[in-house]
Formats: sequence, C-alpha cells, structure tokens
Amino acid sequence: MCLVFVCDEEERVLGTHQAPGSCPFCGGVVMATDVESAWRFCFLPLYFHTKRRFYCTLCTRRLVAYP
Repeated sequence: MCLVFVCDEEERVLGTHQAPGSCPFCGGVVMATDVESAWRFCFLPLYFHTKRRFYCTLCTRRLVAYP
C-alpha cells in the first residue's frame, strides 16, 4: 500500500491567447490560458502537468471544450 500526501499544489500561468469561436452563452470572445500545475511533497516536486483553460472575456464564465 502506498500513501502519498501532497503538501502543496502551485499553479503558474504560462500564457494567454485568443481562442477560435465565441461564447455559447453571450457570444463574447473566448480566451485560452495555459496553466502549469506542480504538486509538491515537502518542497520536493513530484508531478508537473500543463492544462489549457478556456473562459469568456465578456461574461467571465469558464468554458469546457469537449474533444
């Protein structure tokens, strides 16, 4: 049995750019943000993961893209 306790999760914004398409709720411009998250166990980095998040600039809703 393996027990892993995560002490801290840190997120850092790598970049932001305009995404194609428009918001389905209000028709505003969609922005894409690249975020890198790092899980740390007592100051020792364990796992790095890069995510892309989408949000509307007009209604500030977070949007989900389905592949």
